[in-house]
This record gives sequence, structure tokens and C-alpha cells, in this order.
Amino acid sequence: MTPNQRLLIAVALSILFFVAYTAIFPPVQPEPKEAIQTSKSVELKQDKSLTQTTYDSEAGHDISAEEQISANASNTLVTIKNSKFILKIDTLGCISSKLLLQDKFNDKENHHSELIPNEGAKPLFVRFLDETINKEATSIPYTTSVSDVTLGDVPQKITLTQKLSSLTVTKTLTFYADGHYDAVVNTSVDKRHFIYLGHRPEITKKLMTVVGAMVYTDDDIVTIIADGDSENRKSFSGVELISAFDQYSATIMYGFTKDTNIVVDRDRDDNPIVYFDALQTMKFNGYLGQKEYKVLNSINPVLTNAIEYGWFTFASKPLFQLLSFLHGIFGNWGWSIIALTLMVRVLLYPLTYKGMVSMQKIKAIAPKIKELQTKYKGDPQRLNAATMDMYKKHKANPLGGCLPMLLQIPVFFAIYRVLLNAVELQGAPWILWVQDLSRMDSFYVLPILMGASMYYQQRLTPNNFTDPMQEKVFKFLPVIFTFFFVTFPSGLVLYWVVNNLFSILQQFIVNTQFKNAKDVEVAVHKHAIREEEKKHKLDKKDD
Repeated sequence: MTPNQRLLIAVALSILFFVAYTAIFPPVQPEPKEAIQTSKSVELKQDKSLTQTTYDSEAGHDISAEEQISANASNTLVTIKNSKFILKIDTLGCISSKLLLQDKFNDKENHHSELIPNEGAKPLFVRFLDETINKEATSIPYTTSVSDVTLGDVPQKITLTQKLSSLTVTKTLTFYADGHYDAVVNTSVDKRHFIYLGHRPEITKKLMTVVGAMVYTDDDIVTIIADGDSENRKSFSGVELISAFDQYSATIMYGFTKDTNIVVDRDRDDNPIVYFDALQTMKFNGYLGQKEYKVLNSINPVLTNAIEYGWFTFASKPLFQLLSFLHGIFGNWGWSIIALTLMVRVLLYPLTYKGMVSMQKIKAIAPKIKELQTKYKGDPQRLNAATMDMYKKHKANPLGGCLPMLLQIPVFFAIYRVLLNAVELQGAPWILWVQDLSRMDSFYVLPILMGASMYYQQRLTPNNFTDPMQEKVFKFLPVIFTFFFVTFPSGLVLYWVVNNLFSILQQFIVNTQFKNAKDVEVAVHKHAIREEEKKHKLDKKDD
């Protein structure tokens, strides 16, 4: 395979990385109401694991979540307000709603974002193992020490009480203006029960991002169970935090003792459901909100691990730190992205330069390689030997153009993950028409610039295609990339545009250097010929 063929494959793999996940795993569409309202007996007969369940393997205890969800659809017991959000607690002591009031977090329809979905278990839902107690717990309402709270700089404490026939449940919750809370859940009698993290927010649709649940343990291991991938029930200990998350927001609980048993189960759609075994008096902390690094770090540094970067976390975390540092200088996320891109390109310049030089050398000897292919057409061994001798003679590495590019791929994907998961870009303007770097460019200026710059970069880049079909496909790549990048966040497309422009500049420099070197070589050769002719004339005169 020629270097350009390998390059074509690498680019094709990059396209697959961008589009295949969405194509294979499209966002799960909500079920029609008719499907949801089917008979409970039929549902249980079809699948005993269709529900968000908590069960004891020895006792074989299994309870339908549909019962719990309908029970949770209760009236609001407490409303907590401040300038950034409105939080509601229902009559079963669960957080039933958190509405974000800041316009920059609005959804695509420009409505205020709701962190708590209508369906699914709610944060702080308590479920008892004893079926009799649990039936009471899902029907008897809590009482509250206060029903309306205006939250300012001073934390506000709320006490919720549920009196059952055999015990009393008390939830003491302290809410803070930054979105986190302290929780103490006590049962007057020690009966085994479980507390739910709650279903993940469903504000943003899946755009090449993982959504689901996360468990972060004290050995720095992150376990992510994506929606649709939850299979067998899993237990964890030594847990630092649990999170149910979408692209930008999360429901988080943390502050557990090391021996707390955290369980990840599955619902009817194989989505993860997280809960934990609670002590008679259970103390822990929670957070509901956007995954803003500064906010999470100010609450507790461990919470920053809830920002999910996937395989490239090792590179994405420091890159985001650098991006944040640049934002502190420029005060604008768009210019910060440009500065970050340029810094990374300068850092990788030696690799890029080496690759470009290697491609120029390969192009220069391409005609000679073709002559060898014609000469040794029926003798592959002699052809390979002659080809390698040609490479050595001209100091050309056939992998030189490919390896530098492969080494840059982790850096590219790390930046890609940073820009795709950075909630800080929500509502962040750049210039003129780009007023939200987390959303697509509605005027298509950046995607068109990206495609145009990619096309021009192709024109500058040396190639030695031998297959006309491959060359045609390669020329269509800018169109394909433009098509797919139209809906990408403008911050990510901005990175690509700047990256392409810098690559064009680098390629122009390398091309100019080779042209100058070739001109010098030609000039030296002509000079040598002229000198030889002069010498020949003088020799003739002497004769």
C-alpha cells in the first residue's frame, strides 16, 4: 500500500469514528403512550427484568418500577428557588424537578432545561426490601418542616418525615446555592432499604457522546455503563461518586463510606439504574446540575471525575485545563479554542513537518518507482528489493507520511472530546454570527470554511495515486466532511477550520522549501552543464 492509500484508510476510519456510533446506536425514541399503558401482568410475563428493580438474590425479591413511578407522580411538597434554578420535592420525598433558569442552558426549543425526566426513578427515592413496608412507603406521603424556600448564600435545611405503621423515615436535606446538597436519611427501625440515584437527565440528544451511568472508585477506576448496554447487575465498593449523566448535565451522589454497596441494575431498555444499600442512618452528598468544571471543583475536587472524556481522559483533562487557562487570558472561549489549536499544532510541528517532508520525497521518486514496477512486473521479490534500495538512496521513508499522522490522532480525539463535553461552551459567544459554541453554526459559515480549507489543503498536499477511483473518492472527502460537520457544535468546527488553516500554512512552507531546493538543484545542474560546455569549447580551441 502506498502512503496515500494508508492516508485514505486513516481518513475513512476517522469518518467512521464520527458517524458510525450515531448510525448504529441512534437516540432511543420514547415509547408511545399506548405501549406504556399495557397491562402490568403482561409486562411481567414478557420480561421479569423489564423494570428498574431492586431485589435480593437470595429472597428472589422483584418489584415493578411502574408501580414506583406512578406512585412518585405525586404533588409537590417543597419548592426551593433561587436565581439559577427551581427545585421541587414531591410527597414521597424525592427530587421530582430541577428547572435551570439560565438562558444559556435552554434546550433547542429555547425552553428552560429540566434535569429530572418525567419517567424513571427519582433522586432520593427510598425502596424497602420488605414488600409490606414498601407498599406503605410508596403510598403514605411525607410531611415537611417548610414548603417554600428561597435559597441564597446561606444553606437551607429541610426535614422530611414519613410515618409508616412500623417505622418512621426521616430525610434531613441541606441545599446550597451551587446546586449540591447534604443528605441524612434515617429509619427509626433498622430495615433493609435502598436509595436511588435517579434516572439521568435527558436534555441533549446523543451526539457522538456516551450517556448513561458512571461509577468512580477510590482506585481511580471509572466504570461507565452506557444506555442500552447494561446487562447483569453489578456491585461496587470503595466508591467515590456515582453519576447518571447526559452530554452536559448529571445527577451525582458522593461522600459514601468505603463499605457502601453500590449497585448498577438495568431497566426494560437495558439502561443503567443505580442505587445503594443504605444504613439505618445514611449520610451522603448529592449534586444536580451542569458538569461545569469550576463549579464541581469548588464543591469537591472529586466531582470533576464526573466529566466524562472516554478513552482519552489522560490527554483530555490537561487539555481542558490549558483551555480554561487560555480562557482566563482571552475571556472568550472561541479565541481560547483558536489559541489552543495553534499551541497544539506548534507542539506537534516537528512530527507534522517530518511527515510532510517524507511525502514530498515519496512524490519526487514516484516516477522512478513506477519505472521499477514496469521493469520487474513479474518478479515481486526483485521489485521489493529495488524499491527499498530506491528509498534508501533518496532517504525516503514510505511510512514517514503516515506515522506522524497516527501519532497525532490521540491528541486530535482528546481535543474533540474536550470540545464535545465542555458545558462551558453552552451559550458562549465567539464573534458576529456565532453566539453559542455548543450549537451548530446556523449560517453554515464554519462548515463551509472547513470544507473549503480541507479541499485547498488537498490541492497543496503531494499525492501519487495510481487508482483513479481512489483519487476521486479522496477529492470528495471535503464534501463528505462538510456534510457531517454541518450539525456539529460550532466550537468543534472552529477547531477543525483553524487546524486546517495551520496545516495549509505548514504545507505551503514545506512545498516552498522543496521548490527552492529543486530550483537550486536545477540551477547547479545547468551551471555544471555550462561549465562542461565551456571546457569542451576550450579543449577544441587548444586542438
